[in-house]
Amino acid sequence: MSVSPDKRRKMESALDQLKKHTVVVADTGDFNAIEEYKPQDATTNPSLILAAAKMPAYQQLVDQAIKYGIASCRTEEEQVTNTMDKLFVNFGLEILKIIPGRVSTEVDARLSFDKDGMVARARRLISLYEEAGVSKERVLIKLSSTWEGIQAGRELEEKYGIHCNMTLLFSFAQAVACAEAKVTLISPFVGRILDWYKENTDRKSYEPHEDPGVLSVKKIYNYYKKFEYSTVVMGASFRNTGEVKALAGCDLLTISPGLLGELSQDNSAVSLSLSPQGAKSNDLEKLHLDEKAFRWLHNEDRMAVEKLSDGIRKFAADAVKLESMIKEKMLNVKNGL
Repeated sequence: MSVSPDKRRKMESALDQLKKHTVVVADTGDFNAIEEYKPQDATTNPSLILAAAKMPAYQQLVDQAIKYGIASCRTEEEQVTNTMDKLFVNFGLEILKIIPGRVSTEVDARLSFDKDGMVARARRLISLYEEAGVSKERVLIKLSSTWEGIQAGRELEEKYGIHCNMTLLFSFAQAVACAEAKVTLISPFVGRILDWYKENTDRKSYEPHEDPGVLSVKKIYNYYKKFEYSTVVMGASFRNTGEVKALAGCDLLTISPGLLGELSQDNSAVSLSLSPQGAKSNDLEKLHLDEKAFRWLHNEDRMAVEKLSDGIRKFAADAVKLESMIKEKMLNVKNGL
């Protein structure tokens, strides 16, 4: 007995429908969630790694990283830095055993205004992956989308063939500069844009089609496709499934386990919102941004300025918390506890 297309669609979850139009990425350091929802790729950040590192199930990865860090050099500062790098890579390696695609691993947010520091740290992370037998083709290095971060991405892509994921992206200026730098991928933060508008305007609720974060990603996607940039768009930081479904057709979407679970239980229709063909008809004009033009255009967007600095501070704070945890565990190891 055949099933009609309409009935078949009703039987499919919103997540299954979404996967037909968009590469679904898991935004988590929890291996169980990744196994359950079977995404193509996965992303991590300091906040996710901090949360995962506190879980008993992952203590082996933490302990292994600490032993590596202690053995790697003499000074405590270098030991902690090397332990952090190894911990991030350890999580990435485990994730790569589950997914068929790529994992994103983030450079310390405290280097967000240090181009050379970001390049060196990225190369270090890639070397740790390669020492473990994983090709750099399976790794995306996440960098803050500051001017310095974008130029670090340009150098890593051009000079070293290291693929970059530009994160903490809130403004159109950031997106244009990333495209001109020819980085592999950008991660515009949908939910954090919505948060800002709810906190800083009188309006407290938005339908998905008018959500300011959704509209930002649509504009960026259409600009990239109209002018045929190689950089791809991965919507990130979602607050609800409506935002996710409103961006069906985006190159990639990175989604938390909670929202992946909701989408897997949702049988409503998901319609294509974005396509390269549709992008050709928009009326955006092509821009060129040198450093001065970038800084001015970005500065004109109050939301983006505030959310970028806030995001860097929060990721840096979680990196400090993770370092404190590592120092305590490291001291216990050294004291034989």
